[in-house]
Amino acid sequence: MYRVYVITSSDSASRGEREDLSGPEIKRMLDEFGGYEVVGSAVLPDDRDVLANEMIRVADEKAADLILTTGGTGFSQRDNMPEATMDACTRMVPGIAEAMRAYSMTKTPRGMLSRAASGIRGFTLIINLPGSVKAVRECLECVLPALDHGLDILRGDAAMCGESE
Repeated sequence: MYRVYVITSSDSASRGEREDLSGPEIKRMLDEFGGYEVVGSAVLPDDRDVLANEMIRVADEKAADLILTTGGTGFSQRDNMPEATMDACTRMVPGIAEAMRAYSMTKTPRGMLSRAASGIRGFTLIINLPGSVKAVRECLECVLPALDHGLDILRGDAAMCGESE
């Protein structure tokens, strides 16, 4: 079972002015997929330092194997999630974000507009997802089938995957 922490980046949702729908959709999809347990979540303002500090806290406390973020990956001046993720990570994993963009492009040409990032801090994988419920579903459909292998390697359980590294 992989422990997951979900971070929603939204000024309006963090102020209670709108309901966060993407964070609960992530949990629903993980429950449906199986093997993942959401151990915590936060709805935070679109502030680079606040977002980075929460990712750093969760990773450094070893509170989750995977941090999934939603929101803040677009072109708005307040979209800071990729930069916050790069601040928090010690190693980047560009293939995950590239795969999500490529998959999204099969659904809409606007998929190329995502600035999502993904990387590693310690033993925690961090992946940015878009803010819309539809895009969250599509991106999770793309990455979930491969994540267990990467998470096992990150946790030192590569032998479970038949690998020796």
